[in-house]
Amino acid sequence: MDNMFRLMGSEDFSDRRRCIWVNGPVIIGAGPSGLATAACLRDEGVPFVVLERAECIASLWQKRTYDRLKLHLPKKVCQLPKMPFPEDYPEYPTKRQFIDYLESYATRFNINPQFNECVQSARFDKTSGLWRIKTSSSSATSGSEMEYICRWLVVATGENAERVVPEIDGLTTEFNGEVIHSCEYKSGEKYRGKRVLVVGCGNSGMEVSLDLANHNANPSMVVRSSVHVLPREILGKSSFEISMMLMKWLPLWLVDKLLLILAWLILGNLTKYGLKRPKMGPMELKVVTGKTPVLDIGAMEKIRSGQVDIVPGIKRFSRNHVELVDGQILDLDAVVLATGYRSNVPSWLQESDMFSKNGFPKSPFPNAWKGKSGLYAAGFTRKGLAGASADAVNIAKDIGNVWREETKRVQKIRTRVGHRRCISIA
Repeated sequence: MDNMFRLMGSEDFSDRRRCIWVNGPVIIGAGPSGLATAACLRDEGVPFVVLERAECIASLWQKRTYDRLKLHLPKKVCQLPKMPFPEDYPEYPTKRQFIDYLESYATRFNINPQFNECVQSARFDKTSGLWRIKTSSSSATSGSEMEYICRWLVVATGENAERVVPEIDGLTTEFNGEVIHSCEYKSGEKYRGKRVLVVGCGNSGMEVSLDLANHNANPSMVVRSSVHVLPREILGKSSFEISMMLMKWLPLWLVDKLLLILAWLILGNLTKYGLKRPKMGPMELKVVTGKTPVLDIGAMEKIRSGQVDIVPGIKRFSRNHVELVDGQILDLDAVVLATGYRSNVPSWLQESDMFSKNGFPKSPFPNAWKGKSGLYAAGFTRKGLAGASADAVNIAKDIGNVWREETKRVQKIRTRVGHRRCISIA
C-alpha cells in the first residue's frame, strides 16, 4: 500500500492513461522466452501479465520466417520447460510443428497474452519502488493507451526483435529490382529463373540460397568475412550434441580442433569455394562473441556444384546491376538481405545498469537473467531455446520465493488508491 501511495504522489501520476496494477510480474514478449517464463511462473503459483505487440504468440516464427524452416538443433534441446515435444515429431521439427507446439504450450499453462500492446517505455519509479510500463494499442479497433504498474518486470523481447538493414550505396536510390529482408522471404518459387543476390552467409543466408537453388533460381551469396560451416550431423549424431558432450571432458581448444577435422572430412576444403574459416574455433567464437556457426543442411552441395555462387563484398548498386569490391559486375533481378536482427530493448527500457547499448545484458551467461529492482531478462543468452528455458526457470524460482514470503502484503496493495482508479489484474 505504501508503494502505491508514493506512486500517487509522483510528478506524472496525473497521466490520463488507463492504469492497471498487476499483482505479479509483467512479461514483455510472447515468444518462446516469454511463454517459458510464464509457464514456470504458473507452476510457482505466481500470477503474471504478458504483453505482446503482435496479434499472436511467437510472431517471429509465424510472420517472419521462410516456409522451409526447421529447427537447426534436435528437439530435445529446443523444448521449453515442463512440456516435451510430441513423440511423433521428427528430430528437427518444422516451422509449422514448432508453432503448433508453442500454441499447445500456451493453452496447457493457460497463458493469455494481452495482444496488440506495444510498449512505449518502461521505467523503475524509485519513489514507489515499482515498475511503470506505458503501452499503446496497435489494434485497428482501439487506439487506447495503458500504463501497467508492477513490482517485477521480465524483458523477453529476444535477440531478434528488429531486422538489421545495412546501408549500401545505391541499393535504395538506384537499384530497380526487388529488395527484401530475409524476414519477408517465404519461398524461392517466385524467383524461378531470376538472378538473386543473397547478402549474408549465416544460417539464414545459406538456407535462403539453398531454397532459391532448389527452385531453379540463380542465387549468388555475398561472403564478406570468415565463417564457420559445420555439418548439422556427424555420423548420424547432431554436431551440437557432440560438441556439448566433448566439452564436458576436453578443453575448448581441443573440442574445436576435433570439430574442424570432422568438418573437413565431411565437407572438404571450403576455402576454394570462397569460404574462409575464422582464426578462432567455432565453439570458442560462440562463447566469446555469441556468433553461431552455420549448420549445413544442403547448401554446401549447391555451392560445390556451382548452383550457388560465392561472391565478395559489395561496392555499390546501379539500376539492374551490382558492382563487387573485386570489380565484378553482376546483373540482378532481386536482392535478399539475410543481414540478421537486433534487440530493440534500448528503444523503450529506461535503464542502464543491466542492459548495454546493444540491447543485451552486460553480465555474461549464466548470470545475465537477473538485474536490480525486480528487473529480469529471458532469452538474451545467445544460447538459443535451451538458454531461454534456463533463464525462465531461474526467473520463476527467484520471483516465486519472494512471492510466497510476501503474498499477504502484496495482496493488500490491490485495493483502490487515492483519486486515480487503478484496475487490478492477474
